[in-house]
Amino acid sequence: MSTEARFAAGDWYAVVGDQVTVLLPGSQRGRVAGLWDLADSGAGADAILDALLADGLSTLDHFALVAHDDDRIRLLVRGAPTAAVRATEGDEVVSAAPGTAWAERLVTGVSSVRVTLTGDATAEHLLAPGLARVSVVEFGTPVSAAEPAAAESLAVESVEEPVPDLAEADPEPVVVPEPDPEPAVEPETAAVAEPAPEPPADAPLHFGEPADDPTPTGETPVVADEWSDRDGQTQIGAPVPDFDRPPIPGQEMAPEVVSRPVAALVFSTGDVIAVDRTVLVGRAPEARRFASHDQPHVVTVPSPHQEISSTHLEIRPGAGADHGSAIATDLGSTNGTVLALPGLDAEELKPGIAVSLVPGAVLDLGDGVTIQVTNP
Repeated sequence: MSTEARFAAGDWYAVVGDQVTVLLPGSQRGRVAGLWDLADSGAGADAILDALLADGLSTLDHFALVAHDDDRIRLLVRGAPTAAVRATEGDEVVSAAPGTAWAERLVTGVSSVRVTLTGDATAEHLLAPGLARVSVVEFGTPVSAAEPAAAESLAVESVEEPVPDLAEADPEPVVVPEPDPEPAVEPETAAVAEPAPEPPADAPLHFGEPADDPTPTGETPVVADEWSDRDGQTQIGAPVPDFDRPPIPGQEMAPEVVSRPVAALVFSTGDVIAVDRTVLVGRAPEARRFASHDQPHVVTVPSPHQEISSTHLEIRPGAGADHGSAIATDLGSTNGTVLALPGLDAEELKPGIAVSLVPGAVLDLGDGVTIQVTNP
């Protein structure tokens, strides 16, 4: 089977190694970092399955595991996932029956595997080793691409047009009518066609102003003009260009204040802040867009070299797939924010794009200021 893999975006985690891919629901975020360490080191299916079940099967209602070796695969599914397998021995749909631990298959001669987690979207994105948020994952030849080809082949083979026997037919003579002569047009009486009037020009299109956007997500705050770093004090770097709007409009809104903190933030300055509402961090943060009843935590950090923007970063409780955890968003800072998740390479946050935080994550704002995420 081809090792090419594709996915459709969703709320499940895909931990993708060279030999094994593990699919977990968003509620199992705490297992992801440890599984990625194993998958990235080339661990086999048994080692990864041991780590997956280390906390007990009762805490893991849903998962899927696909281990591939040339044209043979080992497939495990538990709970919600279903897998459609296309192989030389025939097609099969693998799913776990209610009341069973999981369903397991070892199949040879496999040409494709499609694992459906939620929905039935088309897997259009290339899935490379690493971590991804998915709803469908495909390995090998896409099932959706093979079926139309087979259907077309069957249609071509089944259509037979009858061919007449020309020898037995007595052809009839074909009479071609002569065209009627066109009436002559005198030059002095010939009508001159008037040109058709040009249609009026369309009115210029108007796309509205940025403030007119009717689909705020709640997961990714709009970097408002009032937060733009225009105090003229931030040094180093160039202004960040406008970022793209998030790809999932209408996502569930998080509450302004939650009943219990979802995380604790340990600042390198010694401050410890509980994330039970929005936390604004910066050299001189402002919270002008918030109502009086839901004022955020405002944390001012030192920046002797002016590397940190006035309102640099937002951290707040998540919603939807990120419910129960904290999410961080760079607010268009001049020099950016670097996030290091456990077991993963550090990467710079994209302005305005919310990223889920796990215990042990470290945010670097520059000028020696860091924030470590811990359990509340």
